[in-house]
Amino acid sequence: MVDKKKDEIAIFWFRRDLSLLDNIGLFHALKGRFKVLPIFIFDEDILEELPKNDSRVSFIYDTLNQIHLELLKKNSSLLIKKGTVIQVWKELLSEYNIKQVFFNKDYEPYAIKRDARISKLLQSNDVEVSTYKNDVIFEENDVLKDDGLPYTVYTPYKNKWLRLLEPKHFQSVTIDKDLLGNFYHIDIHFPSLEHIGFIKGDHKVIAYNLESISDYQKYRDYPAMDKTSYLSPHLRFGTVSIRKLVSFARNKNHTFLNELVWREFFKQILFHFPKVVTHNFRSAYDGIAWRENESDFELWCQGKTGYPLVDAGMRQLNNTGYMHNRVRMVTAGFLCKHLLMNWKLGEAYFAKKLLDYELSSNNGNWQWAAGTGCDAAPYFRVFNPETQLKKFDNDLKYVKKWIPEYDKDYYPPMVEHKFARERAIETYKKGIVR
Repeated sequence: MVDKKKDEIAIFWFRRDLSLLDNIGLFHALKGRFKVLPIFIFDEDILEELPKNDSRVSFIYDTLNQIHLELLKKNSSLLIKKGTVIQVWKELLSEYNIKQVFFNKDYEPYAIKRDARISKLLQSNDVEVSTYKNDVIFEENDVLKDDGLPYTVYTPYKNKWLRLLEPKHFQSVTIDKDLLGNFYHIDIHFPSLEHIGFIKGDHKVIAYNLESISDYQKYRDYPAMDKTSYLSPHLRFGTVSIRKLVSFARNKNHTFLNELVWREFFKQILFHFPKVVTHNFRSAYDGIAWRENESDFELWCQGKTGYPLVDAGMRQLNNTGYMHNRVRMVTAGFLCKHLLMNWKLGEAYFAKKLLDYELSSNNGNWQWAAGTGCDAAPYFRVFNPETQLKKFDNDLKYVKKWIPEYDKDYYPPMVEHKFARERAIETYKKGIVR
């Protein structure tokens, strides 16, 4: 039997980096002075807001189980804990002789406060804490304007991001067989999903396909072609390396590389302007008189607006946890401009449903669609869903896939486009504080 208090160990804390490959924090932990016990904490402060069949929790669980099975080959285990994070760490400190803790940084407001609190607890117990950049190429203060302030417009941010990019930034770390031998030898039971308090979700995270990146710019706007890489949930949970993707995209497709830059742009916006979680980035838009109509919102949620492209997108989301990027823009624009409803409603609905939900990107894109965010579409740009349908799904393949009952007698539009456009522009004009 292992004497857990006798052995001096290091802990690697898995969070949004669920991989034994190209994991910078784990790499440094395994190169350190002590054998490494890897852990994952199912955080009750996050879990309590989720349904018991949340498919993202299922994906996390399945991925952790695969990591555990790999560790068993090295006579080690992945320790799974559930509870409030501070309480779990107090328990760990009482159970193990912990000398070092390693983890990769997280830049969201909740995570920043959590990590500061845990680091303070650990350091007060004479535990050395080491943190690393892992899921971005450039951190929040790596790409700043010449005056030291953060960028709030994408294009100059992207241009500087690309200028600063060097091979060292996307160089992967190799966790070889020798390093894998540095895990702490311990046999720990891996709990069932039910023991954690969840059941299997209805939706499945699809394996990613890097080859689709090669002709990304040709097919990115056509939802029926299914040329999606399916990378976004894997990026969100760290089952694919951002360094690998940037290296691949830099050689294969610069349009896709730009999408990866958008992701980092929104991350640094959230870091520098955390108010965007609950408020408009542009406070001048705080006076917009959003409509409140539960039945209209419910029709949008169900995909019964009478606009086929909007409805197909919402049904794809509800049935799979995915939605094509072009269609996300159309559905979001429809809610904010045609129905004149607060972007926060749509953002919250997407947060519940999207397998790739990430606070910074979801918030940034919804505020872009509403015209209230940084570098947003101007308020007078109101996408016509019928025109978008003709341009990107003219043969109705995508629509018919997700709306099997679609025919010439389909639902009438719940609001007429010309009327909705004029109403939106007028309401925005009145609401903007100049």
